[in-house]
Amino acid sequence: MDRTPPSSRADYTLFRPLQTRWADNDIYGHMNNVTHYALFDTAINGWLIEEGLLDPGNGNPIGLAVETGCRYHAETAFPDRITAGIGTERLGTSSVVYAVGLFRNDEEKALADGRFVHVYVDRHSRRPVALPPEWRDKLGELVT
Repeated sequence: MDRTPPSSRADYTLFRPLQTRWADNDIYGHMNNVTHYALFDTAINGWLIEEGLLDPGNGNPIGLAVETGCRYHAETAFPDRITAGIGTERLGTSSVVYAVGLFRNDEEKALADGRFVHVYVDRHSRRPVALPPEWRDKLGELVT
């Protein structure tokens, strides 16, 4: 089976620092695989909130995760520092395909590569809505 190599820092223009926690380690002494997904979600939504695009309590639209995936390349554990590189693979009418690379400490190659698909919906009806122009502009800056 051919395996796609890990992404590198050069593949991303946006980076978010994250910190592993003691509770992230599992019985095998490394970060549990489910934690990678929480880091993807934290990196993406943290950036959206800071940019004024997402208001999780009252805003409209909101993003629903409809697909996720992760390719693991190396282990990490507390107290490693993680940097998430964020990009957009595709901007649809109401959806965004995010690419996220997780980098351990100062390493150039990702320890994990994630794919996260959000469909943006009306908060109340939960029906897909077109991405607002300001969202498209900001997200367009991250196209990989």
